[in-house]
Amino acid sequence: MTDLTATTSDIDSRLEGHRVELTGYCYRMLGSAFEAEDAVQDTLVRAWRNIEKFEGRSSLRSWLYRIATNVCLDMLNAGNKRARPVDLSGPTPLAQAALNPLPENTWLEPMPDGRILPSVADPAEAAVARESVRLAFVAALQHLPPKQRAVLILREVLAWKAAEVAELLDTSVASVNSALQRARATLTDHQGDAATADAADPLDEEQRKLLERYVAAFEGYDMKALTALLHEDAVMTMPPFDLWLQGHDDIAGFMTSIGASCEGSRLIATSANGTPAFAHYKPNPDGPGFVPWAVQVIDIQDGAITGMHCFLDTPRWFPLFGLPDHLDADAA
Repeated sequence: MTDLTATTSDIDSRLEGHRVELTGYCYRMLGSAFEAEDAVQDTLVRAWRNIEKFEGRSSLRSWLYRIATNVCLDMLNAGNKRARPVDLSGPTPLAQAALNPLPENTWLEPMPDGRILPSVADPAEAAVARESVRLAFVAALQHLPPKQRAVLILREVLAWKAAEVAELLDTSVASVNSALQRARATLTDHQGDAATADAADPLDEEQRKLLERYVAAFEGYDMKALTALLHEDAVMTMPPFDLWLQGHDDIAGFMTSIGASCEGSRLIATSANGTPAFAHYKPNPDGPGFVPWAVQVIDIQDGAITGMHCFLDTPRWFPLFGLPDHLDADAA
């Protein structure tokens, strides 16, 4: 019994050691935080149940990626395709702004860095990992057919050899190379701001000061100070609403009209999708303190904020990010 327990514990530990990188892979494939975690759990359960069939002809890691890929492909065959508001329509003029929610499965979802970015010693490898989980990049991946998506992630992000990918997908090296070429062309057409966003980790001094000024302006609800930090074409999105705004005037106008209840809010720093993020708490309308309102994912480019992506389904996001469900006035 002792030997069996030790063996079971060792298997659990070895499988669990791959959870973060597998979650990052499944998140890139699926665009959903919760579907990615479900896919990884399914992967690890399948691996556990079939561990005696693992013959060691490949590494345990490769075997797990094969299982995870099959799980994701099955999920994507159900027609899942996630998007950002900016992928579905043009910007809404402030005069026409209306909050129309779309179903949860419409939207690309945010993901805490700690759940998808394993610790790596190589700064270049870490930078590639961060860039490949940014909202714009993951949104661009959604335009690829599922197998092309897998090929591009395995080859370009995880740096697998073509022969390794071919073995995983039970296809030829020529097919892998062809799929990669087509995927690159499609990604170039849809990637947009993913290719040009500034690095987020570690933040440099200019970026830290920019974010400090952003927090001060947002908490003070100083629209002049806030818009001074925004790129002239900055966008503000608010899933699950399909509305998105572009430009200083419409963003500031929205925040002082439909969004006026956010005045007096507090922002708590976190990180998501390889970029800076904030937990947004607004004043509690029913008593003291502050209540969850949004997870804000912030895009920065050339010393200005280019995107404020506000995910409003806080009963889902705040537990995922390990954020408290209330802020006391003193604590804030």
